[in-house]
Amino acid sequence: MILTPVVVTSTAYATSITTCTFEKEYYYPGQTGFINVTVYNDKDYKIRITGLTADIHYYYLDGVVYEQTFFTNATLPIEVQSGETNNLFIPFSLPTNIAPGYTQLYVRAVNELWNTHSASWSGAEYPSYRPNLYIESPYKPQFQELQATNNITTIMTYLLGVTTLVFAVVALSIFIISKRAHVVTQP
Repeated sequence: MILTPVVVTSTAYATSITTCTFEKEYYYPGQTGFINVTVYNDKDYKIRITGLTADIHYYYLDGVVYEQTFFTNATLPIEVQSGETNNLFIPFSLPTNIAPGYTQLYVRAVNELWNTHSASWSGAEYPSYRPNLYIESPYKPQFQELQATNNITTIMTYLLGVTTLVFAVVALSIFIISKRAHVVTQP
């Protein structure tokens, strides 16, 4: 039996995207927003971020899939020292006819590593993150308004029914009392 050593290689990134968050829980079609991206340098040397993008694959209401890329609004490149983080923002805008539901974004940074031996930037790494974006139905506000109107109508109907019942009981009581008053004859 011959044993062959197996070498497993892994890519170690000097940069990792630790979080990607949105400023709101959900968005409506046609709205704009920002993705807050936190980039962390976990190596012993500085890095330089040269690009930051967010790709979104989404459906239009007609069922066709589209892809759109949004870019950071930061002035690049940005250097990140060892052990430090940097927050960057990516603005985005949703089309007015985007289909509602969850969609996953692909956020990717492009960075270069500082080579202390040659005193220059070299190599490129592409750390990424996949946050989920929720697009609310454009009909939800109309549905909520109709639901509120229906609730008010239901309450008013119950109130009218109870008021009518109370008046009917009072009228019946008055009628019975007046009938008894006429039945008693005077000598």
